[in-house]
Amino acid sequence: MTANPAQAQLGDILTAPKTLVDRAIEARSAADIKRDNEIVLKVNQAMADAGSIKASTEIYEQRLLVTGIFDDKDTYDKFEKAVRAVKGVKKLYWQVSYVAKGDQEARRKAGTMMDWADTLTMETKAKGRLIGTAGVADVNFRIAGDAFGTLYILGRARSKEEADKAVARTKDGQGVKKVVSYIDVRP
Repeated sequence: MTANPAQAQLGDILTAPKTLVDRAIEARSAADIKRDNEIVLKVNQAMADAGSIKASTEIYEQRLLVTGIFDDKDTYDKFEKAVRAVKGVKKLYWQVSYVAKGDQEARRKAGTMMDWADTLTMETKAKGRLIGTAGVADVNFRIAGDAFGTLYILGRARSKEEADKAVARTKDGQGVKKVVSYIDVRP
């Protein structure tokens, strides 16, 4: 299943009210959040220029995580080049894959690749597990998933214990095969 524009925006619509409130209470300055928003706008423009909606972004303190799967190599290359040219990114975590359309279908049939809806469900449930977890400031973390069952967690923990707990809660979900942590630990 390939995400169409309406599906691609569904996760944003469902989580927008919480996201807006969370951003208002994050342990960061308004200027830092503004810089993140400016970067995301540039990446979204790069995606529009590439003519694709096959990527997702998460950002925290100008550390940019990009996930997605492209089935057209030229579009993938164009998008990657544009994202790498975005100014202000302190660290880019490029987790975007090129997988030919036929290979994607074969992987889905073999059970080694999830469709978009299942990926979104896995990601959303992982975000939900962080909410209310004692000792984890969920507003300081971002989670993104990919079709291979990997969840990526980006953000800042106040201690190693908080980071470990956030990673453990992220791993707890059904379908999660791997968790990649891009958590900085600092008070």
